[in-house]
Amino acid sequence: MTAHDFVLVLARELTALRAEVLAYPDDQSVWALPPGAPNSGGTLVLHLCGNLRSNVGAGLGGSGYVRDRDAEFSTRGASRAELAALVDITAAEVGKALEALPHERMAGTMTVANSTLPVSRGLLHLATHLAYHLGQVDFHRRLVTGDTRGVGALGVAPLAG
Repeated sequence: MTAHDFVLVLARELTALRAEVLAYPDDQSVWALPPGAPNSGGTLVLHLCGNLRSNVGAGLGGSGYVRDRDAEFSTRGASRAELAALVDITAAEVGKALEALPHERMAGTMTVANSTLPVSRGLLHLATHLAYHLGQVDFHRRLVTGDTRGVGALGVAPLAG
């Protein structure tokens, strides 16, 4: 797989994450924590953006972003608009880093979750991590709002390109 292939997949998932954030009916519901739910949708968005900005934006792209993982799980109250803007920033940083990644760098390694992995495997891990938590955000939104409709996550951004 090329870096561009990962750009397409990550962009699709981040577009779906943005759609999920904006599908919450109000700013309070994105932070609701129903019994049995370990994280709110807002917390998951902060976590996903911090993870990608750290590992891809800074780690592969040299953006200078410094992750504060503890804050991802303790910050509360950002609006849906602020969360959507954070997803947009993340998508831009990820896209920029991967589109500028030299082809030979894909044969190198990166550190993800305290493990040194081939870049392609690290990016695969990050993409599946994003998809996993995107599903949790979708379920959280449906649970706290009672709205069983999806946001068309797999159709919000085609993979052709």
